[in-house]
Amino acid sequence: MYPALSVADRLVAERDDVLFVGTPNGLEARLAAEAGLDFHPLAAQGFDRARPLTLVTAAFRAVSSAYKAWRLLGSWRPDVVMGFGAYVSLPVGLAAVIRGVPLVLHEQNSVPGMANRFLSRWARKVGVTYPDSVTLLAHPDRTEVTGNPVREAVRNASREAGRARLGISENALALLVFGGSRGARHLNTALVGLHSALMANERLVIVHVTGPKEIASVTASLEAVGYDPQRWRLFDYLKDMGDVIAAADLVVARSGATSIAELTTLGVPAVVVPYPYATDDHQTKNAASLAGVGAALVVADSELDGQRFGDTVLSLLDDAEQRATMAAASRSLGRPDAAERVVALAREVVGAPAR
Repeated sequence: MYPALSVADRLVAERDDVLFVGTPNGLEARLAAEAGLDFHPLAAQGFDRARPLTLVTAAFRAVSSAYKAWRLLGSWRPDVVMGFGAYVSLPVGLAAVIRGVPLVLHEQNSVPGMANRFLSRWARKVGVTYPDSVTLLAHPDRTEVTGNPVREAVRNASREAGRARLGISENALALLVFGGSRGARHLNTALVGLHSALMANERLVIVHVTGPKEIASVTASLEAVGYDPQRWRLFDYLKDMGDVIAAADLVVARSGATSIAELTTLGVPAVVVPYPYATDDHQTKNAASLAGVGAALVVADSELDGQRFGDTVLSLLDDAEQRATMAAASRSLGRPDAAERVVALAREVVGAPAR
């Protein structure tokens, strides 16, 4: 979602016309509106591999949506169609192939999703985040490593702005923890279990983004142990996370593609806990890219309740030198110009000059 919005914002900044297509009730409808993008709703859904009948309903909806997308492309007549791997990419991408409109894809994860694997047969160009993804697509010769686009607000984020926004002094040690829209509960519970050990560091301030569904239970658990809300800041959600991430000395998070892109763009050391139920275990493979260069330490979800999680977090909070080394490694992976690289692929396939 966010890579698509980042590329759309880049195109608009370069004075191109953009029509953003997404599901009518999904997060993209609200975010596209907030970004001032023209939005066209199109129904699409995935399927549950454990429930084969959902494949039938998903297939019928995909055929219907592909026809609607075919009509849309006939009336809107775009120069290029760009897909980012969401469910809606499949019918729109198929419509582009049938209409003869150049198709460009972007894959943000280390393991390409079903839509991108299928559509890569016809795509003129595919941008990927990780080099290992290249051979997993239909035409490696059409694939380029672009990095994962991040929003302009992230690229322009600063530690100073983040600390001012959160009211955290420069000499404080800031730990940011967030679990994303899924998989937050186990991470939240494990962190609360470290309350006494974490609070023993008198410089430490924790910024804990629990997720909207978890805020009540986390608050109750912390109140039961007598927490200090000035040192343990609880939020259900924080908009514009760029400055928040930049303000942190250490981040604990899942290893979703967007989180990793933002961490490496800003060069922040992290402890990452891959979500174990991600499709094809892609979060574990995402995390390996950080660990491989020393930008993060990886803790398995199964280790959250054991000693290793606490030992890892506490040791890094006590070791400024290691955090600095990890921060430098993280910055080496960052591709802040990823959006421009993806836009360049689109311009290449339509023969338009770079701007």
